[in-house]
Amino acid sequence: MKEQNRLAIVVRGVFLYFLGLLYLLHLNLLRENRMIQVIRESHDTPEEVARRLEAAGGRNRFGEPNYRVIWGWNRLAWIGGKFEDRDAHGDLVREVVELRLEPKYPQVNRWHVERWVPPEMYGSPRDWYAKTVESANGVSVPALGPYPERGEYEHCFTLQGPKGEFVQLTPTIVEHVARAIEWARRFPKAKQRGMLYEREARDEREYEQWAYTLMDDAVPALHGRPFVTVA
Repeated sequence: MKEQNRLAIVVRGVFLYFLGLLYLLHLNLLRENRMIQVIRESHDTPEEVARRLEAAGGRNRFGEPNYRVIWGWNRLAWIGGKFEDRDAHGDLVREVVELRLEPKYPQVNRWHVERWVPPEMYGSPRDWYAKTVESANGVSVPALGPYPERGEYEHCFTLQGPKGEFVQLTPTIVEHVARAIEWARRFPKAKQRGMLYEREARDEREYEQWAYTLMDDAVPALHGRPFVTVA
């Protein structure tokens, strides 16, 4: 019995010792760790949204949708250059010249509508690398990544309010955006630029009402008739 009691005391002492070490380690991490932890909120595009965008914009030569919607944190793009890696205290660990996948848009917590652009719009592979390759520390790296042989998705629209507030993704909103873009492509580029300059010149408080008026006057499809008939 005495041996069992002695063993129980020893086990308890060892347990308390390690528990104390863990507690001190926790306090030390809270006090010294200056790293800012970034939590990346990831969202998959709802199937219904993808289906409606495909119906509105069709598919490209590779059988992929001409339009897509993607969450900001999910949209990564190649960036080439010199990067500085730092530790938890902000001290420089190394400098490296390489390609990295980084968020494409600064609005990482918003939905973005993108349109597919064919590869020929970026020129030939030789032109691409001639214009994008940069050198740092004697190392050459394509600043925009590899040549987009299958084309690339470019930004069309960010789903957010007039002041940048979050707007919930809905199939109706996305489909209206896709069809509005297709409608805008019918206008000559000069007229598109004129409309853009006029929009920028207007006061922000009046822009929303002006936009609705413009769409109602110029797009018969929006004259009180929905894009999609609901059975």
